[in-house]
Amino acid sequence: MLVIEKIISMKKYLIVLAGIFMLSSCVAKRYLTQSQETVASLREDSAHLANRITDLQNNITELQNHISALKGSIGDMNQKITNLNDQNSQLGELTAEQQSKLTQSQKDLLMQQKRLQQLQALLQQQKTQSEELKNKMAEALKGFNSNDLSVYQKDGKVYVSLSENLLFPSGSAVVNPKGVDALSKLAAVLNLNPDVSVNIEGHTDSIPIRGKYQDNWDLSTARANSIVRVLVNNYKVNPKSVTSSGHSYFDPVATNSTSEGRAKNRRTDIILSPKLEEMYKLLDMQ
Repeated sequence: MLVIEKIISMKKYLIVLAGIFMLSSCVAKRYLTQSQETVASLREDSAHLANRITDLQNNITELQNHISALKGSIGDMNQKITNLNDQNSQLGELTAEQQSKLTQSQKDLLMQQKRLQQLQALLQQQKTQSEELKNKMAEALKGFNSNDLSVYQKDGKVYVSLSENLLFPSGSAVVNPKGVDALSKLAAVLNLNPDVSVNIEGHTDSIPIRGKYQDNWDLSTARANSIVRVLVNNYKVNPKSVTSSGHSYFDPVATNSTSEGRAKNRRTDIILSPKLEEMYKLLDMQ
């Protein structure tokens, strides 16, 4: 009986001991698993931190490059400022001779501006005088047929254009009575305006001339000279104010291929312009 009890007690002890061992084993296993999970988490955090450090180092490198570039730009700007200061110093150190030249240049500029204003005033005066002269001529010659006589302005001058039909017989340079009458009225205006230059131009058509005159050059020049003689000899226009020239058929106002055009080309232009001595004096002063 005693032996049996001992055996039973031994079994209970072994059972209790096995239970303790199993319990200890489970606890250790759980702690081991938790530790492994903690280590894995720490390793992952370490990897993230390493990547972050790399990114920050790259950013630092870029910032350092930007700072270097800015330092270079600042250096360039400082050099430019230094150069400008040097230039300003040089300007401030003009010699007396340079200052004198600068002052003279300013005076010359003012003088040129004054001359320009004077020229503009003279041009305006010429324009006004030409307009007044045109109106006077148109009034004096208003009784003549507009097909035979016209008065107009061109390039600041007054043109009195008289047809061959009004002035001359065909192929002749002798002024007919109707033409003399027109020239008398024109001369009356000229004598009231002695400061007007008179240029008389003879023109023909392109048909070759036959008879007394060698060619159209000869005829156009002879007609211009005939008008000069009427104005100067008959009506006392100042001969110093008058010039004449012949242009043959080389300055037409219409086509020479039609009879109407040729009739327009057979003309004498009396060109009137205010004298420009004052303007020439100003130009000579330039």
